[in-house]
Amino acid sequence: MREPAIEITGLKKTYAAQKGQEPKEALKGIDLRIPAGSIFGLLGPNGAGKSTLINILAGLVIKSAGQVKIWGFDQDVNPRQSRASIGVMPQELHLDPFFSPRGALEVQAGLYGVPKEQRRTDEILETIGLSDKADAYARSLSGGMRRRLLLGKAMVHMPHILVLDEPTAGVDIELRNMLWANVRKMNEAGMTIILTTHYLEEAEEMCDEIAIINHGEKIAQDSTANLLGRLDAKTMVIEPESTAPPEIALPDGVDLTRRANGALAFTYDRGTTTAEAILAVAHQAGITIKDVKTEDPDLEDVFLALTSHV
Repeated sequence: MREPAIEITGLKKTYAAQKGQEPKEALKGIDLRIPAGSIFGLLGPNGAGKSTLINILAGLVIKSAGQVKIWGFDQDVNPRQSRASIGVMPQELHLDPFFSPRGALEVQAGLYGVPKEQRRTDEILETIGLSDKADAYARSLSGGMRRRLLLGKAMVHMPHILVLDEPTAGVDIELRNMLWANVRKMNEAGMTIILTTHYLEEAEEMCDEIAIINHGEKIAQDSTANLLGRLDAKTMVIEPESTAPPEIALPDGVDLTRRANGALAFTYDRGTTTAEAILAVAHQAGITIKDVKTEDPDLEDVFLALTSHV
């Protein structure tokens, strides 16, 4: 079996009590194995513990208990090697306003001990689309350009693992597409990508495997395909020729939602109800069908089903 890119065992983090409040247990013994070479999604609601976990991986937060191995290096035994194996693109736009993109990448490479002859500053600037802004002050860059620069800073030491923390928050479609194209290219070259995002459709499209955490605990981890297969629900959307009647008799276990365009969305359990039964309901209600289509559950449906019960 291939060595995991990251292996976490029994990871706990408790923040000390402040101003009369109880200590906060942010992580409650998480076990996590991230395959090397994958695009791995780390999802969870706000306050679930994702940022704490990422900050522990980056060496910015000290764990309370547990073991963390990054690219085979135990974080406690080989902290320098483990930290050199990972690059983190943070969510917050923290940049020195007086550095140019070129200067920021050079300084970052120096901090990681990358010799000058091995630095890839111009290559990275081209990859992130900032070659034409290489010598401009960072304070003159747009929000999207600053986010690209954060990605470049995470790449200067050629890490085996790249963590993207909400990389597309507040960015336009063009930048989003460019970012994902670069991510796929880096992954194809062998880099392991860890993605946190609130845009669940992005995670569904990009990730090979996904873990969901909530209240400091891992509540699910599986391939994206298997997670999507967990829900037995299916939706049949019927577009009527004319306005549907206000009352429609529904079998047990079938829900009806009327959409803004007048379409009727029947959600049912595939294990107990057939598509023919839904069509029969429409005919019995006197509905003349103009068009019909079916919709399978998406990652948002799975996410809400798992996190709403924890």
